[in-house]
Amino acid sequence: MSLRQSSFYLPREDAERGSNTVASLGLICVLLVLGLTLAGLVGVVSANHRAATAADLAALAGADAARGLTSGHPCSVAADVAGRNGASLAGCALPSDLSGTVDVRVTIPIEGPFAFLGSAEGLSRAGPPSVTVNKGS
Repeated sequence: MSLRQSSFYLPREDAERGSNTVASLGLICVLLVLGLTLAGLVGVVSANHRAATAADLAALAGADAARGLTSGHPCSVAADVAGRNGASLAGCALPSDLSGTVDVRVTIPIEGPFAFLGSAEGLSRAGPPSVTVNKGS
């Protein structure tokens, strides 16, 4: 009977040496990806809020001009106010059926890791309140 060497490998005591380093690097990578994702989401949400605010302010200023409370063309006034709030006026309309009302659309670029998404957009309409007459009984 010949003695064959077994192909069975007995692990040495230090076979798992360095495994904590690999696990730590993996955890650091996961945390970096999570941090960048959160930073990107903060940039997107911030841009959306700034766009909504700029649109509201531009529409209010344009409506004041449309009603004659301030001087200037309503869309020019809205563009000026949007620009002062870091936005670009992408659209402005004066609905013919609603006197003194201005519709505006503004855009603000998204900053941060998600800048590839483009711009955040804000839409707003402002004008005098509608008057309803109650014909009570």
